[in-house]
Amino acid sequence: MVLMLCLVLSGAWCYAHGAARTESEKGKDGVPITVIQSVPQSGSEKSHSIIIPTLNGHYLTVVFTENLGQVNIEITSILNDYLETDYVLTPNGLLFYIPFTGDYIITFTLPNGDEYYGEFTVTD
Repeated sequence: MVLMLCLVLSGAWCYAHGAARTESEKGKDGVPITVIQSVPQSGSEKSHSIIIPTLNGHYLTVVFTENLGQVNIEITSILNDYLETDYVLTPNGLLFYIPFTGDYIITFTLPNGDEYYGEFTVTD
């Protein structure tokens, strides 16, 4: 009985002090990625409110709040190592799994030729 009590108390203490690494998941919605327009072809800029990428651990989520047509999404590492290219019909979103830690660039090419990019780092 004493051994069981010790196990329960040590587990509760680890949980309370974050030793079990469970505190990082509480209330974590992801880190937003700043999107910057790099090649403007049209007069309207869509980076801040229409393209919303967020990073949560190794998962990269991209949400489009408006219909932009077919958007090309390319993810490369800072060292220009190709990771993935995908096309999406908006306003649908995508979920990517980034398997390795490191620095990455995500590039969005809209049907009108506008290009946007964002830089992010996968750390854990």
